[in-house]
Amino acid sequence: PSSVSAAFQEYLQHLGLQDFPCGFGSWNKSRLHGRRSPWAEPAGLEEALPPGEETPEALLELLRDQHSPWALPPDCSPQDRLLREVAALAPELLHGSRVFQAVKSLRILDKGVEEVDEGLLRFQQLEELILSANSISRVTSAHLPQTLKVLELCCNAVDDLQDLCARPPPMLQHLGLGYNRLCGPSQEKHLTVDFWPNLVSLDLSFNSLTDLLELVSQLSTLQNLHILVLQGNPLALIPTYRGFLVDSLPKLSILDDIHIWPEEREQFHGLARQPELIRSEARVVVSIGEMNGLPNPEAFQQLEVGSEGPVITYSYYVTYEF
Repeated sequence: PSSVSAAFQEYLQHLGLQDFPCGFGSWNKSRLHGRRSPWAEPAGLEEALPPGEETPEALLELLRDQHSPWALPPDCSPQDRLLREVAALAPELLHGSRVFQAVKSLRILDKGVEEVDEGLLRFQQLEELILSANSISRVTSAHLPQTLKVLELCCNAVDDLQDLCARPPPMLQHLGLGYNRLCGPSQEKHLTVDFWPNLVSLDLSFNSLTDLLELVSQLSTLQNLHILVLQGNPLALIPTYRGFLVDSLPKLSILDDIHIWPEEREQFHGLARQPELIRSEARVVVSIGEMNGLPNPEAFQQLEVGSEGPVITYSYYVTYEF
């Protein structure tokens, strides 16, 4: 599927919310006609059921028993279980478009999704959207439900935040953009309180951000930011990188998955007022130990005076890839 909506439809088919023991059918047809509520019968009165029908308890047992052919795999998400059980107990709640109202968390991982389409607006209660490991390069904020609190786009191809920041979800608390293609210095301007007033956690790891000063200038406006991940960017190679961030963002609690303790903050106190220590360069020292099996070039330079034999020279080079 190339869109989120198409991937969701595929997900619903996989869950089988309309198939036994979920949905409506001969196993609960009296409920379909409104003659019986799933909670109206006390447990144990199975003889009161019409022939061929199952109690809600029996349907749940088919879903929960790990030996049942209708059981979900042990590693399925809590939402998968919830939707399946609701579809068994009260299938009318998930009938037709009502299923969009029941979904608060949507996880579509590694499905080749390229487009965040406007079909997402049907999820009027959606709080968490996880779209990691797809092929998304642009996210149009007008297609995102305004109820979102978590947006995870890790391992995609996002290289520009302008469309995402046109009308972003105002209540968003976590934005995950790790392992994408964001490059400085044009993207930092989109990471301010004007766009993300309630942001608590931000993951920008493993992109191509280089301007630490400009990035910190924008991030300092995020008054609720407590968790920040920047490792894997070129700017993280700067020797004073961690100390400068710790001192520049006093409300930060965790940087690159490492907790910031008061002792560390005291150690780096005052570093934010010394931007001259931040250089846009890095030095890498490589030491090569002993190499065997390579002729020493110097041994072939000691030729006798007047020698007329052919001269054989050896030279070597080493390449480093970053």
